[in-house]
Amino acid sequence: MQKTRTTDVLNKVQRSYCMSRIRSRDTTPEVLLRKALWKRGLRYRIHHSLPGRPDIVFPSRRIAIFVDGCFWHRCPKHWQAPKNNAEFWEQKIGLNEARDAQVNRQLEAKGWKVIRVWEHEIKEALTTTIDSLVATIQRAET
Repeated sequence: MQKTRTTDVLNKVQRSYCMSRIRSRDTTPEVLLRKALWKRGLRYRIHHSLPGRPDIVFPSRRIAIFVDGCFWHRCPKHWQAPKNNAEFWEQKIGLNEARDAQVNRQLEAKGWKVIRVWEHEIKEALTTTIDSLVATIQRAET
């Protein structure tokens, strides 16, 4: 049986440019979450040098928040395996998941509480997500 390969509609240079535009920090969901937390009076740090480089950090409460993209971290609600170059993507996303688990273990071993928020939670239910985070952060104060 011959393996059929669909070709990319972009050439290598165009595809490389598109992939280079994908940001690893200050993404739209991350900025929305930060603004909502700030508006609720919560003060945090960004670009902290903890393992995994959390998106939002509350150092005095030892809370690290990561905003995980649905595609890049295999969201159980939205993730669909790409049909093109499937083996590459399976390996790439699998390594991301393994790294996330390792970072969680490292931070928890250092006494940090790790919170992971899915991109879709911010886009679909920002108020509910913020309410939950605020409650968790306030519990950590006591």
